[in-house]
Order: sequence, then C-alpha cells, then structure tokens
Amino acid sequence: MDYKNSGVDIEAGYQSVELMKKYVQGTMRPEVLTGLGGFSGAFSAEALKGMEKPVLISGTDGVGTKLKLAFLLDKHDTIGIDCVAMCVNDIACAGAEPLFFLDYIACGKNVPEKIAAIVSGVAEGCKQSGAALVGGETAEHPGMMPEDEYDLAGFAVGVVDEKDMITGADVAAGDVIIGIASSGVHSNGFSLVRKIFKMDRETLNTYHESLGKTLGETLLTPTRIYVKALRAVRRAGIPIKGCSHITGGGFDENVPRMLPEGKRAILQKDSYPIPPIFSMLAKEGKVEERVMYNTYNMGIGMMLIVNASDADKTLAILQTSGECAYIIGKIADGEKGVTLC
Repeated sequence: MDYKNSGVDIEAGYQSVELMKKYVQGTMRPEVLTGLGGFSGAFSAEALKGMEKPVLISGTDGVGTKLKLAFLLDKHDTIGIDCVAMCVNDIACAGAEPLFFLDYIACGKNVPEKIAAIVSGVAEGCKQSGAALVGGETAEHPGMMPEDEYDLAGFAVGVVDEKDMITGADVAAGDVIIGIASSGVHSNGFSLVRKIFKMDRETLNTYHESLGKTLGETLLTPTRIYVKALRAVRRAGIPIKGCSHITGGGFDENVPRMLPEGKRAILQKDSYPIPPIFSMLAKEGKVEERVMYNTYNMGIGMMLIVNASDADKTLAILQTSGECAYIIGKIADGEKGVTLC
C-alpha cells in the first residue's frame, strides 16, 4: 500500500505545478522575491515606501456553486478569473491597489491539465488586476470529494495610503451614484440559477437570440474586474466618496455598506439597460422583482459615489477605460438603506 493507492497522486501534483508555471510567470511584479514551488511567497515592502501611512487591505472569497456549470460543461479556464475578481474588487472598494494573490484548489482527484486550466484563469485575473500570483495550494481529497469536482478560493492583499482610503464617511446628500456595468450574473446567486434552469448539457448549450450566445456561455462569463477603472478615476484626482461591489445580496445588502448613518441611496431602475439574462431568470423562475434586486447585480457590478460636479468627468474616464457606466441615482438624507424607483 502506498499514498497513490489511497487516492493521492503526488506525481500528478508535481506535474500540475510544472504545467501552471507559464501562467504564473505572466503575473509577476518587480516586488516578488520568490518563485513558484517554495513553502511561501515573498513580496518586497518597497511598494509601501512612498506612502505616508500605508494600510494593507485584504480580501478572501470563492466562486460558489457557479463551479457546477464549469463541471457540467467541462470548461475550467475562466472560473479562476471569477475567484480573483471576487477578492480584488472587494479590496478596490477601499481604494486599495492589489499587490498579490494566492489560490486554494481542493479536488477529488488531481488531473494536472484541469488544474493548470483553472490556474490559467487565476493568472488571467491577476494580470487584469495587476496582482502577482505568488503562491497557492492544490489539495487532493479522495473519498471526501467526487473525483471530477473541485472547489476554488483565493486571498488577495492590497495597499492604500490611509488618507486615500474610501470609507463613505464624507458621503453627503446630493452626491451622485455611478454604476459600472457588470459582465452578467458574475459569481453570486447560482444556487437560484441552478433551480431555475435545468442543469444539463442540452439546456446549457442551447443558443438564445436574446443572449447572443448559449445559456452556458452567458452564465460562465467571468466576473468583471474593476481595479484598473477605479484606479483611473483616482489618478484623475476625483475623490471617490463611497464604493460598493455588488455581489451576493444584490442592491439591498451591498449598497448600504458604502453609506454612513443618516444617508440613503435613491436608485433609478430605468437609468441603465438591464442585461437580458436577468429578464430570463425572472421570467423562467417566476422570481419577483424585489427578490431579483436582493439576489443579483442586475447589470451593475460596481457603484461609486462622487460629488455631483465630478459626475460627468467620472463617466468620461470610465468610458475611456473601457467600461459602460451610468448615473443611476443620488444620495439623500434619511434612514441608511436603498430606495428603488
């Protein structure tokens, strides 16, 4: 009896590392001091030297049951982008620049080519956000997980000068809320998605004219990463007074997180185009509108609060950065929360 007979293939682990090296290398930053394969990742603190009071901002998250679609369609090269996005978008809400990222993959069986495909997506997400992929772990769990399944989670660290942190403390009545378009459902609400649509290849591979692609392609579209767009706004000297990544819990849960007490967000539902996938979800699942806004991003993946005088300039910068952005509401005095009009 040996370890391989018990279900853990050490040689497959070595092969996975070799296959993923080319993807990881493409994420390197000058501050990275170690290579792949060590016991830890080292990142120089030189990046913090130019700041008055550098603050480290961290975030961790996973992809959730969106992974089930990747299993069904045997497509694993984009799900890593989702994992990175869920972490770096969160720390960007504090005004931080992502520095480095680590991933954790737990699998029933280590298939090196599949692991490398997953990591290729993680590396792509890191490149989109400017974070270095400094390490990770692939754990084989025979008897605990089905051989053809895995879970994926990640951890990101960023930095911001304390004076530049986005806290929401200065949000005032009359400020404008700008919404940046999502790429689709992103990585939240998939337990409900899987209840609404039949989860088989025939259903997922069906082309829909309204979507312009198959249902599976639409649902697996990676979460958009907003780090560079937010950076462009900050570098233009525009104060971002509040920022919210619209994830699980939709508008109701996430918008209040960028508000101080005594301020309310008034959002106009007809101020931007809602992607057709959300209309399809509501219709097929007979989901009430309020539940949709309390579950999904409804086409807005990130919201910013800026002074009314900065709104047009902010929109122009976001559009130059390749984002679709809209003025979707304003701030009013009142009980902390959200009003949808």
